[in-house]
Amino acid sequence: MPRAGGGGVSVGVGSLAGVLTSLAIENYRSLRRLVMPLRRLNVVIGSNGTGKSSLYRALRLLADASRNGAVAALAREGGLQSTLWAGPEHLGKSVRRGEHQVQGTVRSGPVSLRMGFASEDYGYAVDFGLPLPPAGAFALDPEIKREALWAGPFFRPAALLVDRRAGGVRIRGADGGWEDGGHALQSFDSMLSEYADPVRAPELLNVRERIRSWRFYDHLRTDLTAPARQAQIGTRTTVLDSEGADVAAALQTIQEIGDSGALKAAIEQAFPGSRLEIRKDSGRFEIAFHQHGLLRPLSGAELSDGTLRYLLWVAALLTPRPPELLVLNEPETSLHPDLLPALANLVVTAAKDTQVIVVTHSRPFHAALQAGADESGHDLQTIELVKDFGQTAIEGQGPLDEPPWKWPTR
Repeated sequence: MPRAGGGGVSVGVGSLAGVLTSLAIENYRSLRRLVMPLRRLNVVIGSNGTGKSSLYRALRLLADASRNGAVAALAREGGLQSTLWAGPEHLGKSVRRGEHQVQGTVRSGPVSLRMGFASEDYGYAVDFGLPLPPAGAFALDPEIKREALWAGPFFRPAALLVDRRAGGVRIRGADGGWEDGGHALQSFDSMLSEYADPVRAPELLNVRERIRSWRFYDHLRTDLTAPARQAQIGTRTTVLDSEGADVAAALQTIQEIGDSGALKAAIEQAFPGSRLEIRKDSGRFEIAFHQHGLLRPLSGAELSDGTLRYLLWVAALLTPRPPELLVLNEPETSLHPDLLPALANLVVTAAKDTQVIVVTHSRPFHAALQAGADESGHDLQTIELVKDFGQTAIEGQGPLDEPPWKWPTR
């Protein structure tokens, strides 16, 4: 069969081929089974406790797999047993009707935590399970039982390109038959990070680089000791640090090689009459914010939490090097409601060059995002999470509304 995607490993940032069309998670915390459709601009909203944070963490776990960090990340969450769905394996109709209480049952299937995604050109899935005894001192470490990379937006055995069972990897040959990958993997190693064959399996390298470009922001620091408040050694910074330490250098980089017009517009919309300056002294960069009505600029140490946080989001969202996927967790935190339209416009602007998933519980911010998307002609998809007998579900999504998804078996 022909190989999808050709023989290159280059990544087209923001290309339609790389846009995820579906995300699937099974048995991760409250995500008993979630198959979510995705578009270019997505807003995940819901009340507290509906599973928004679990969805965000699951996406990070998928990204960690590309750097062989998923097993360690699961360990930091208390191990596989602590992250698994805590409810019954099956929820009967009588329980849903209220005729019986939820009760534990004897497990009929293996312990399994599964995650995957698909785009128009490729799909990927990974299945974590418990090690078989004797497992030595690391008996709580999960094992990767199955990994699969396939061509197209949904899994079919005939579409498999690279397949991993236990430690063995096999590759689809040019004649459609299977070839031995020639390299055995440890049970804790992902083929995304530890296997490379640019000649026989260029698609694996392509997908790996796509995932490694995914960018997550959920802890931009604005506390009194935050590095963003202090002068820092500055170098060209096309990607803001996850905590925002290099914000001054990142903003200066946008001014020099990014969209300086969008930066000025973002400042003007949020703080009319204000101006951003980046001061340089012996290689150290520091924010100097000229606010309307003040006689001198304010340094980063003097800025309010909300003002500094907004500048951090400007640096993150106007990056000159957009990722394949940008995931934002509650970006509206600490911002005054008056700043939400400006932040929403930044998010919509970013969606021109990258796929965006925003996780929020703020209805006003969601409304601002919808207004910004409507004004710019973007197609914003709202995904509202709800709880159904402890399980996270998508409001209004029935079994026939899910994107087509099938898990590879062990």
